[in-house]
Amino acid sequence: MPSAPLIVPVEGTVAHSPEGPLLRLSRRLDGHDTFLTGSLDIEDSSVPVRILTLDDVTVLRPANSFPAPADGEHWRGRLHLPHGLRPRSIPPDLNAAAHQGGRSLDALDEAELRYVLTFLSEATTADIRHARIEAVVCALPATTGRTR
Repeated sequence: MPSAPLIVPVEGTVAHSPEGPLLRLSRRLDGHDTFLTGSLDIEDSSVPVRILTLDDVTVLRPANSFPAPADGEHWRGRLHLPHGLRPRSIPPDLNAAAHQGGRSLDALDEAELRYVLTFLSEATTADIRHARIEAVVCALPATTGRTR
């Protein structure tokens, strides 16, 4: 379960898009990548933002209009994450399926584990989650000395 609210100092540059300003962080926001919203204290305002974390970059998209700095300009602020850190533990159903299938979850690097956990968390039904777990387990290498 997520922990207490968290405040993270952030900085980056501004890029303007047809949908409005995008605030690109200078560092990927690791461990917080599935939070959809937060609040950014920037200059003299608090702006609700949508947090978009991709492979190697995190972008904040303001939910409301605010006077964004010019394109390419550097900015600093504090990002409030209302739900704290996202745990990166392997869920019991995935762990059990991998063990039963003789597959190794240790083969997943940090980015792959993040993708798997996001993939599973976005399943909308138990059947979809089960199918996704099967797909993940089938893609894992066999554990040493055991085959399926």
